[in-house]
Amino acid sequence: MNTGGFGFSFGPGDDDDDDKSRRDQNPFGPFSFGGADGSGGLGDMLSQFGQMLSGMGSSMNSPEGQGPVNYALAERIARQQIGQVSAVRAQETSAVEEAVRLADLWLDGSTELPTSGGRVVAWNPEDWLAETLPMWKRLVTPVAEHMNDAQLASLPEEAREMVGPMMQMMNQMSGMNFGMQLGNALGDLAKQALTGSDFGLPVAPTDVTALLPTNITAAGGELDVPGQELMVYIAARESARQRLYHHVPWLVEQLVSSVEEYAAGLVIDTSHIEEATRELNLESGDPAAIQDAMQRLQGMDLSPRISSRNAQAVSRLETLLALVEGWVEYVVTQAMGERIPSTGAMTEAWRRRRATGGSAEQAFAKIVGIELAAPKVAEAAELWRRVDVAVGQQRRDSVWEHPDLLPSAEHLDNSADFIDGLLGEDDMDDFNREFAKLEEMLREQDDSGTDDEDDSGTDAGK
Repeated sequence: MNTGGFGFSFGPGDDDDDDKSRRDQNPFGPFSFGGADGSGGLGDMLSQFGQMLSGMGSSMNSPEGQGPVNYALAERIARQQIGQVSAVRAQETSAVEEAVRLADLWLDGSTELPTSGGRVVAWNPEDWLAETLPMWKRLVTPVAEHMNDAQLASLPEEAREMVGPMMQMMNQMSGMNFGMQLGNALGDLAKQALTGSDFGLPVAPTDVTALLPTNITAAGGELDVPGQELMVYIAARESARQRLYHHVPWLVEQLVSSVEEYAAGLVIDTSHIEEATRELNLESGDPAAIQDAMQRLQGMDLSPRISSRNAQAVSRLETLLALVEGWVEYVVTQAMGERIPSTGAMTEAWRRRRATGGSAEQAFAKIVGIELAAPKVAEAAELWRRVDVAVGQQRRDSVWEHPDLLPSAEHLDNSADFIDGLLGEDDMDDFNREFAKLEEMLREQDDSGTDDEDDSGTDAGK
């Protein structure tokens, strides 16, 4: 999985290969003990173990270091990875505020949902980390808790009895491992994020519209688009999301509960590891055979296979993310398409960014550990366009009033069924009345034409 292409880039890429990479990747890859290509092997394990020991003192004794994830360690590692950043300047804050004001003005014409009415802020990467960490904790903690439970349940009963006296220490070490991996992931995302929720995840505080001007400037370096246009475009996307999150109160909780439901059903399968170690025949006592076995061990994928009994939660998450981002893309295009000619180019750049790293599914895989299929954002945007044409803007946005009214995963591939459901009896009555009027008008035209012919024939007879 490519997690480096968070900037706006039109670089070459094989989407089929990317999809295969995402499918083949273990969903808990960041927390595994080895890779099929030899990466993440014994050397990396020892290096990571040394890093954990170096921060063991203060991190393990702090309240943030006692749970399933050592968040004190995670925050420290993330800040180290971010490095030195400049404070947000007054002119950057002014530019962000003006961009959001203009974007909201234009969005008023393309959606019935009013502005969120919250604060507009400019962040640097450190601000993004500090402000979004509380929501990341909500998403990560249930996964880590159930991951630990699933690991213990996967052990034979004799092993669980042996582990019992060391359980507290093992939990602390597990928490530090999670914290270290989380810190690295958050530090990377903080340097790439353009807005408070541009991965399609509501991780920014409620009613805060946040843009990262320094990151936006760096990301737009490859685009032949004026900086002000890019700022307004990104502001429009974030403002549209915040309208949804503010006026659709169930949406954020539905996203979080889907993660919790997935986590509650976690199951770990280590049978392939046991089979691989048996085949190595380490009990032979032959030094050459043992050395050969250790070399083979380095290249094996010893990651536990993770699945969930609640796989439908992931499908629900994928569909929600697609519907949110598809709606955002459609209303932003409607608002800006005729006002800023570069809108099409920026939308294409955003899609490319999403395909190469800047997306919700990759953020989830990197931080939460849930492997999602790429949400069908383009299909969702087309669905919202067709709904708009069929029933109008007001009816389109009223779909967000309740989760049961939303399109399903199947509707992303077949929007006609969903639109038929929106066209109720009143709509059909209106259609029938209009059709009857049209038929009556055509009959009148035909009768008028017949009368003219009769008059013409009578005149000719005279």
